[in-house]
Amino acid sequence: MTQESVLDPESSAVRTHLNIMQGVIQRMAENSRACKFWCVTIASATLVLVARTERPEYALIALIPSALFLILDAYYLALERRFRSSYSTFLDELHRSELAPSDLFRVQPSGDAFSTFASSLRSFSIWPFYSTLLVMVLFAWYMLGR
Repeated sequence: MTQESVLDPESSAVRTHLNIMQGVIQRMAENSRACKFWCVTIASATLVLVARTERPEYALIALIPSALFLILDAYYLALERRFRSSYSTFLDELHRSELAPSDLFRVQPSGDAFSTFASSLRSFSIWPFYSTLLVMVLFAWYMLGR
């Protein structure tokens, strides 16, 4: 690579690219947080309605949005991880002076989507929350059925 095609780490274009990547990563984290918020809201509302109808078997309906939000949350976590990997790769190439101007403003996640999603499903940020929610829904179902 010629010296002219190497980017200066202090350039405004590099800083702007890093800010864009950080913004994308932050949005993925916010989406993951929103999934948890809406999951609790919908599951709670479902259980309140079930308690009013006195039909305990309907409490299991709260498991449907919980499962859907679990999948969506894992998807956002996987995207966040892939964008963080892309961000780290960009910085590594920048510090090794291997970054070309054509690498700027290419905001794409790196890594394998399926394997990252599978590892996100097993993440500590996913299972404690959704397993606790599952236990609470099953407990409500049991208590309403007594």
